[in-house]
Amino acid sequence: LQLDFWLAPRSPGYPVDVRVPFPSLQPLKAHLEANGVFYSIMIEDVQALVDHEQTEMLRSSRRQLPLSTNTFDYATYHSLDEIYTFMDLLVAENPNLVRKLEIGRSTENRPLYVLKFSKGGTNRPAIWIDTGIHSREWVTHASGVWFAKKIVLDHENDKGLASILDKMDIFLEIVVNPDGFVFTQTKNRMWRKTRSRHPGSTCVGVDPNRNWDAGFGGPGASKNPCSETYHGPYANSEPEVKAIVDFVKNHGNIKAFVSIHSYSQLLFYPYGYTSTPVPDQKELDQISKKAVAALSSLYGTKYKYGSIITTIYQASGGTIDWTYNQGIKYSFTFELRDTGRYGFLLPAKEIVPTAQETWLALKVIMQHARDHPY
Repeated sequence: LQLDFWLAPRSPGYPVDVRVPFPSLQPLKAHLEANGVFYSIMIEDVQALVDHEQTEMLRSSRRQLPLSTNTFDYATYHSLDEIYTFMDLLVAENPNLVRKLEIGRSTENRPLYVLKFSKGGTNRPAIWIDTGIHSREWVTHASGVWFAKKIVLDHENDKGLASILDKMDIFLEIVVNPDGFVFTQTKNRMWRKTRSRHPGSTCVGVDPNRNWDAGFGGPGASKNPCSETYHGPYANSEPEVKAIVDFVKNHGNIKAFVSIHSYSQLLFYPYGYTSTPVPDQKELDQISKKAVAALSSLYGTKYKYGSIITTIYQASGGTIDWTYNQGIKYSFTFELRDTGRYGFLLPAKEIVPTAQETWLALKVIMQHARDHPY
């Protein structure tokens, strides 16, 4: 049937979101009805949304490339080249605050860039934020771009952020999976994985959020190379993952690590691969509660929070389980808007509100890390 699970099955009573190719529509409906499974249609025609998004992007890219980050359009989706151009502009405009680091190369040899925001000092305690590890989750890259500009705008006049940067550096990787991202913009908008190839299979790509060395290859990841949750031949097989692993280990002083996904409106802390609660469960739960309250205060967006395994499902080889086991106590994952009405195809007009509200939650996490050194 070639079903594409946007929201995978979890426990009974929870919805499952599935994209159904047209030829499979009648057989699936018949199967659901025969088994008494209730369903409703959220997106009548996914292609129509994809086409609309494409048209909007073309319209905005026809305007000439912005000459500064002040004229950059934060309320539209951008190509990889446009995002990389934005980074260079931001660095050029703010040489005393922002640097661009290349931490590795992707499978298809694209540079993996991290923005470093720092007021100076060497190897200060740091906060890591990444977006775009799953390539179809476009609102995450767009939010990452907005965060970068926000840090520059507020680093002096916002007391909270200024005091974070007085003590800590912030690292931001906006496009963790550039190969997948380019593929979503040129070939298949719904692509999730990397673009690596592995002997013995014609299927392409590994789920980079199942490729970390934490419960690697366990339940909640697939050993089938054609699966959307294929964990890869071995832990850190993907250069995009290995680059972050090496960076974190070499830095050695990262105190908070936040990986941003979409969609579902959730905030997670570890673990995903085991139901054993983390030793810091109580503290992480309290931070999450506070972060979610801050997020909701802006537009009333409702988030749930908890450990990965208790909030959605068991998942092994995930980013924040590995970072937590490395000793980064404040490890969190967000799932941004929405809850399925548009899913991965969130309208561009929701980018800025999504980024604004998420920023409030990020500040709660960063301030907590600042005030609770370890």
